[in-house]
Amino acid sequence: MTMRNYPTIQDIRAARERLKPHVRHTPLLRAEKIEKAVGCQLYLKPETLQITGAFKIRGALNKALSLSREEIANGIIATSSGNHAQALAYAAKMLGVKVILVLPITTPNIKIENTKALGAEVILFDGDNAARWKKVYEIAEGNKYAVIHGFEDPVVMAGQGTIGCEILEDLDNVDTVIVPLGGGGLISGIATAIKETKPSVRVIGAEPALTPKYFHSRINKERTSLPLKNTIADGLRLSVPGQNPYPIIEKYVDEIILVEDEHIVAGMRTLAKDAKLIAEPAASIGVGALLAGSIDVKPDEKVCAVLSGGNWDLSDLAKIYNVAG
Repeated sequence: MTMRNYPTIQDIRAARERLKPHVRHTPLLRAEKIEKAVGCQLYLKPETLQITGAFKIRGALNKALSLSREEIANGIIATSSGNHAQALAYAAKMLGVKVILVLPITTPNIKIENTKALGAEVILFDGDNAARWKKVYEIAEGNKYAVIHGFEDPVVMAGQGTIGCEILEDLDNVDTVIVPLGGGGLISGIATAIKETKPSVRVIGAEPALTPKYFHSRINKERTSLPLKNTIADGLRLSVPGQNPYPIIEKYVDEIILVEDEHIVAGMRTLAKDAKLIAEPAASIGVGALLAGSIDVKPDEKVCAVLSGGNWDLSDLAKIYNVAG
């Protein structure tokens, strides 16, 4: 495969063909009931309905399918906050290979259980992202496992970029696309797909206010590391921007906005009540940003919010939704 550290539109189109038999082309849903509250025409891209409950299956599977049988013969390994782990576990099961996943001890139980249920070996590790990756590379080296990075790998980014192709196919006159911003792999792929096809579409990255790494990096004009704080959006919780996604985001993403946890929760509640969609906090951030008035939109503007995933413990959801139990 290519040694480039970014995906091209050709890579994304190739990923689309490779993935077609294996992943869902998720629907684009008009959310009329939410439109008055957000002041625009709102469309939702619910990757919550994807096979593993999140967009990550696209990138993980694109990468796994691009490797030779020899490269994955001994197994594959990665670290993740949960959704990439489930996606890799699914890919490994499909390909009949071993998979080892190093997860932070803070990973929600549902993500751990789902990953194990797919046959993965899970190692819970107490350490930040950098420490977990060090552990991954140590284990990989000793066992000749293939390492699949959740957001640094351009082949993974190309898989995530297929979401951008689907949005343009289903709503060719879309004006604005809002994407959750964690490691940066998702938005790198989507922004490449959109800007290389239709540059006039505005692409906005939504980042938790408690982990504003890309926001501050843009101000400082260089990758900036910040102390790690706890945000309800665990899937977006990182202290430093991805090395490979950073220049792609600087090139293609028009705006990076910060969203407070309270608005993320408001987004979750609104999606459940008015769109009948269960979205985890990370996935609700775009709708939360619109509800908070953080994005300038016009009444006739066609805005698409990408709902990245829906894997969250029911007990936690019950607290969010103020439901008994």
